[in-house]
Amino acid sequence: MNAAERRTKITELLAASDRPMSATALAARCGVSRQIIVGDVALLRAGGVAVMATPRGYILENAASAPAYAERRIVAHHDEDRLREELYTIVDLGGAAIDVTVEHSIYGQITAPLHIFSRYDADAFCNKLEHSKARPLCDLTGGIHLHTVRAPDERTLDRVIAGLKEKGFLLEEEN
Repeated sequence: MNAAERRTKITELLAASDRPMSATALAARCGVSRQIIVGDVALLRAGGVAVMATPRGYILENAASAPAYAERRIVAHHDEDRLREELYTIVDLGGAAIDVTVEHSIYGQITAPLHIFSRYDADAFCNKLEHSKARPLCDLTGGIHLHTVRAPDERTLDRVIAGLKEKGFLLEEEN
């Protein structure tokens, strides 16, 4: 297949997947190297295809076919030792951690995609942090960070927020 056909196939594979696909997995399906896929994704983005990179691979964002859901931004606070517990709380109560945002004194707002929908995803993310010796973004702000939390409906989202509050993860105004 030529390069244009390969980029069409990448788009089709991402559109058909309900999970992120790694560049390595896409490369295997297309019979090329991982680096070729990275270049193809860059060209797709430049051409207007909404491909987003997550810690576990690429996803295709298509608002027209996305199911309805409830979403809220929360302000969280905890140290690195409670990161996995925070993510488990979100997914165990039916939610997903879509991203994380911190406010940096030099760079301003920094947002990174997470797309954590299960304990498996949370474990993969935390294990990657541990093995890479990287620091979570919340380390830049003394543990204060924002998450976009998504759930299938408002009731589920309220349950997730209540669970986070109960465990002391939410930073709330003092009255």
